[in-house]
Amino acid sequence: MQINRWLIFLFLLLGFGTYGQNPATKIPLENYIKQVETKFDVKFSYAVADVAEVKLFPPQTKQTLQEVIEYLNTHTVLNFKSLDNRYITVTKANKRITICGTLYTSDTKMVLAGASIAINGIVKTTTNNQGFFTIENTNPEAIVLITYLGYENQQILASDFLNSDSCKKIVLKPMQQELNPVLINVYLTAGLQKYIDGSIVLNTKKFEILPGLVQPDVLQSIQVLPGVESTNESIANINVRGGTNDQNAMFWDNIKMYHSGHFFGLISAYNPNLTNQVVVTKNGTSAAYSDGVSSTISMFTKDDVSSKFSGGIGVNLIDTDAFIEIPLAKKWSIHLSGRRSFTDFLDTPTFTNYFERSFQDSEIKAKPNPQDYTTKSDFYFYDYTAKLLFDLNENHQLRANIIGIQNDLAYTENNFQQNQVDTKSSSLGQKNLGAGLNWKGKWNEKWETEFNTYYSKYTINATDYRLQTDQLLTETNEVLETGTKLNATYKAFERLEFLTGYQVTETGMLNQTTVSAPTYSSTKKNVLLSQALFSEMELHYPKTFLRMGVRVNYFDKFNKFIVEPRLNFRQVLATSWALKMEGEFKNQIATQIIDFEDDFLGVEKRRWVVVNNSSIPIATSKQASIGIEFKKNNLTIDATSFYKIVNGITASNQGFYNNFQYKNANGSYTVKGAEFLINKTAQSYSVWTSYTWSKNDYTFESFTPSQFPNNVDIRHSVTFGFNYNLLKNLSLSVGGIWHSGHPYTSPVLGNETTQTGNTIVVNYDTPNTKNLDDFKRLDMSVSYKFPFSSTIKGILRAGIINMTDEKNSISRYYKVNPSNTNQAIEVNNTSLGLTPNLSFRVNF
Repeated sequence: MQINRWLIFLFLLLGFGTYGQNPATKIPLENYIKQVETKFDVKFSYAVADVAEVKLFPPQTKQTLQEVIEYLNTHTVLNFKSLDNRYITVTKANKRITICGTLYTSDTKMVLAGASIAINGIVKTTTNNQGFFTIENTNPEAIVLITYLGYENQQILASDFLNSDSCKKIVLKPMQQELNPVLINVYLTAGLQKYIDGSIVLNTKKFEILPGLVQPDVLQSIQVLPGVESTNESIANINVRGGTNDQNAMFWDNIKMYHSGHFFGLISAYNPNLTNQVVVTKNGTSAAYSDGVSSTISMFTKDDVSSKFSGGIGVNLIDTDAFIEIPLAKKWSIHLSGRRSFTDFLDTPTFTNYFERSFQDSEIKAKPNPQDYTTKSDFYFYDYTAKLLFDLNENHQLRANIIGIQNDLAYTENNFQQNQVDTKSSSLGQKNLGAGLNWKGKWNEKWETEFNTYYSKYTINATDYRLQTDQLLTETNEVLETGTKLNATYKAFERLEFLTGYQVTETGMLNQTTVSAPTYSSTKKNVLLSQALFSEMELHYPKTFLRMGVRVNYFDKFNKFIVEPRLNFRQVLATSWALKMEGEFKNQIATQIIDFEDDFLGVEKRRWVVVNNSSIPIATSKQASIGIEFKKNNLTIDATSFYKIVNGITASNQGFYNNFQYKNANGSYTVKGAEFLINKTAQSYSVWTSYTWSKNDYTFESFTPSQFPNNVDIRHSVTFGFNYNLLKNLSLSVGGIWHSGHPYTSPVLGNETTQTGNTIVVNYDTPNTKNLDDFKRLDMSVSYKFPFSSTIKGILRAGIINMTDEKNSISRYYKVNPSNTNQAIEVNNTSLGLTPNLSFRVNF
């Protein structure tokens, strides 16, 4: 018995000792209340059933009675109220609490910035750069839903947040069962992600900051990626692995788009506020996609029916915009956005620089004696989108979209010579209108279908009127395309699914030129119908990803089949290392050509044409790439080598400034290269650098020489950047671009011009044997976020493009000197100089 008493005493001693040493142990609330009653000589009045199941962490420090009551109100789902100095009531009704937490990934232990936090289905906030969130005035019985793209959703009862001694730490698991999960959550900056199939995703809602940008410009942002260049810093001329801009297939909510830029290439034409995701695929494209022998750029707007009214409005030194999400009913909502420049009635330093850059080599600015001219120009742009969302039920969704993009320029000049005035009026309009319908159906756990149909119309019109001669010149280029696609997906089991589908597309293009005096008219119209069957399988295990497919295209007009295999493979070799291989065959039936340098006032010289299978053949590409990836402790290293050959290009498509400028010929280009990226991310910073080496050569058998460097042969290219969160809501981004100058052709020394028939032209030397000076640019942006209230938030951003005001030459060509026809004049186009911008946005 004595021994038993000592054992009991020792057990109690150890138990209390352990309890005292581990304050993180929860105890029943009823027990703690009794301790408080004894210590402070007070009485709690409560229903036993209300406190019976409640446990809490006792305070770790000594507290006064008032501090104890505040602690109990904060850490339990009950209301504690002092009636007087002795009696305290405990009730359960109308309790409101504050919840807070920090999100981490289970695999990398990184914080998750931009995750959505919803209360009973309504999004209340998103996590900040440190993965932290807090929500006040919450019902303890509410369900907190936490979502993040590529990770499993997590539901937590609001009262469970009280079970933590501090803000709750929440861990989200990657969605291993998805066939297209996020491989790298923060790729260079928050909002940029890399998928396991190698595609890069820009999530505009979670986008933080990139050097020089004051908003998540859809097409400017992707130029930080290795292998994506712009030889003239224009989003209307994006070169992916040595291709031309028209070789990038661009889709907005599955609508094929033929126009990409405002300000004729300096600003993306796609409003980022409702463009939720941008997916860039350079190789290994899904068999469901065609066109774009260089890349596929797919933009997707928000696709969930809105449950609450929300929106935003913003302004920068070029334009102002607004977007709104309106719930119409439980299963209906509409999303609207609009943007318009104010450049036609207000000049800003940003507008002045953009205008000078856009029109420097056009009829708008090209004046031999500027003192003899007076000019007036009005330029503006706008765009709008609308999306109607309807959920028939949880398995069937219907979506309808419309997008409109417009650029307008009106220009008048007066030339004063010999006491006479020569007046010229010009106008240029460029627009793209698209509409689409999408239906998704889930028939059971195995089968899903998706139906898409769209209409896209692109038009550019130019007029040039001379009052004295009563001569009117008009030029028109029009694209009209309709398409329908039906996909069916079969999930064999959790890791394997099959996709099959059918697509039919009709593309018509019109090119028209008229002159009133003398009378001249030329109209060329061509229509092509294409059909395709495609099928692919996708296998996804934790260490293995494999997508194999084939697309069979048929062109009625030419009675021609083109078969295109596709491959995308990734295999984890060790804990942190992976091997990736990609390959594809693709074709393209539309291309852009340049007839004359002064087409469309010399501002937008390219016009769309559809192939005819003779002088303009179907362009086809074959591409293969292999690479390795290293990912550990938030350090990413990516190295990829690639080889691509594109057949069926035309000389008029390349924009030659050499002796081949006005010759018709078909040829090819071959590009081989390597891309390298290293990126280190942490909670407060991200630093990266990338390097691309490539060699890009033309082959035109009918030319001499038959092989020579491509116009966009940029041999070496480097990008670098550093993002840093200076404070909780203050971020800084600094970065730059350096690349070797692209090739150009100079006249023959001592014999700069030559006569062809009755025309004197520049006598160019061997094509593309010289290079422009290296391109260098340093950019910076600053972003500050501040809440006006729990539901209204403001963002102030400032950016500078080309901080050091480098005078970069982006193109060079020659023309005959009108004063001395034996000489050639060098014409240089330069990049943007030091260009500031400022934006302010309010989201609600």
